[in-house]
Amino acid sequence: MRIGLFGGSFDPVHMGHLLAASESADRLELDEVHFVTAARPPHKRPAAPAEARHEMVVLATILDPRFRSSRLELDRPGPTFTVETLRRAARRWPGAELFFITGADAYRDLATWREPEALVLLAQMVAVSRPGYDLSRIDPFFRERVLPIEIPGYDISSTEIRRRIAEGRSVRYLVPYEVEVYIAKHRLYREAR
Repeated sequence: MRIGLFGGSFDPVHMGHLLAASESADRLELDEVHFVTAARPPHKRPAAPAEARHEMVVLATILDPRFRSSRLELDRPGPTFTVETLRRAARRWPGAELFFITGADAYRDLATWREPEALVLLAQMVAVSRPGYDLSRIDPFFRERVLPIEIPGYDISSTEIRRRIAEGRSVRYLVPYEVEVYIAKHRLYREAR
């Protein structure tokens, strides 16, 4: 099995995330891509509760048979660290080849993550291109061990989506329709952060 673990706060999940997961699955010939919602990321404070972010991931991924919504980080106490998530994944899928997928912007701080040297031993690290982020600026140790994947330009971010919602603007075609409905129903992101 070749399993992609797509990590992120998904606050909210958007079409760029789905495109990144699909391109990664195709190019890396992955059997599955698990969207791992960060429950309590140590470097940021999400605007929406973890369960709401996970429910939006469930809605966004349900139609693609390659995609799974994962509770790897949600069902454990305390802050969530990628290295611990990868260790749990290795125990859950012994013998599987693991790929940790995230946006290139997350790699600018890779050296500050918990046990960064262990990450590259547990999984193939994959950086999906994001407009405005240059992987050549990360620590050379990691630059040589991170597989970059260029995807078609999709310059959208969760930050921009939250800002648009707070301003009362539409997010149609930026997030899956089901996620748009969920956000409206639960009145998420009404205040700018």
